[in-house]
Amino acid sequence: MDRRSFLATLAAAPLAVLVSSALFSAVARAQSATRLKSVLRDPRGTTLWLSLDHAPFAGGGYRDDTVIVFVPAHYRFEPEEGVATLVHMHGHSTTAERAMEAHQLREQVVDSKQNAVLVVPQLAVMAADSSCGHLETPGGLVNLLQEVVATTAHEAHATLGDTAFPYNANLGTVCISAHSGGYHAAACSLRTGGIDVRETYLFDALYAEADTFRDWVTARHGESPHRRHKLVSFFTEGGTTEANDHMLRTQLEKAGVLCQEELQEGEMSRHELSHAEAVFVRSGLWHSQVTWETNALRDCLFASVLPRHVASSWFARKSGARPIERRR
Repeated sequence: MDRRSFLATLAAAPLAVLVSSALFSAVARAQSATRLKSVLRDPRGTTLWLSLDHAPFAGGGYRDDTVIVFVPAHYRFEPEEGVATLVHMHGHSTTAERAMEAHQLREQVVDSKQNAVLVVPQLAVMAADSSCGHLETPGGLVNLLQEVVATTAHEAHATLGDTAFPYNANLGTVCISAHSGGYHAAACSLRTGGIDVRETYLFDALYAEADTFRDWVTARHGESPHRRHKLVSFFTEGGTTEANDHMLRTQLEKAGVLCQEELQEGEMSRHELSHAEAVFVRSGLWHSQVTWETNALRDCLFASVLPRHVASSWFARKSGARPIERRR
């Protein structure tokens, strides 16, 4: 078929049978030029620094198109699962790389044994700024994740080895974590990201937009664990986040949402952490430590609906006060 005939056929085809334009564009970009800035492979897994068109500030604002992707060594692609992802939104006055290291994101993903890929997009570079560029536009998150999958598969297929996945793999379960000023990127992704985010973890991050998180949770209130929207929010004592978390919990409870509150880390059981629709935890740590020092992110992942194929003893102690394990 010549080009003119092909285009005519394409124009006449119903939209329902056409491939997603965002996915098609992501694949085309991934195959057209080198998008790999750097790669590191170690016993934990493979970390890639990518240059992506759908990075939050690609082509504008801070003009940094970096997105860091970490594929843990235990990851194995399953077609029926798609590529499950944890997307972390970093806070103010840092970078994606600094946040990844300081909050031990890779280490906690590895320890959780979840069959998921970590994605850390570069937000505002070393600035007290919660804006998130392309993530504020409709479809911003799904466009980013489709490009992540296509580009990672194309650029690092040989490097990934057993952890590789196809460039046209479907997106699987999506969860979001946010520290501090990353709350706005998380909220935008829930409102207009173009994909169903299943769980959200806020680490001293509920500074504003509580209504977005409320509406997102209540939209699936009462559904099964594999359909509901779950929120876990850590807050520090005496600040804005504590007041906002208290307000949000009150609103959710009035809406009939199953909430759990922990005023001192370790009081809640692992069963309660896993089964509540909204969890609020008062942390005794400093703001910069909340995400990692007591394995907060790891435990959120253990208690999540993300797929897991590797056995773990974490679930052996479901009842009673959950043990707090500090990172070294």
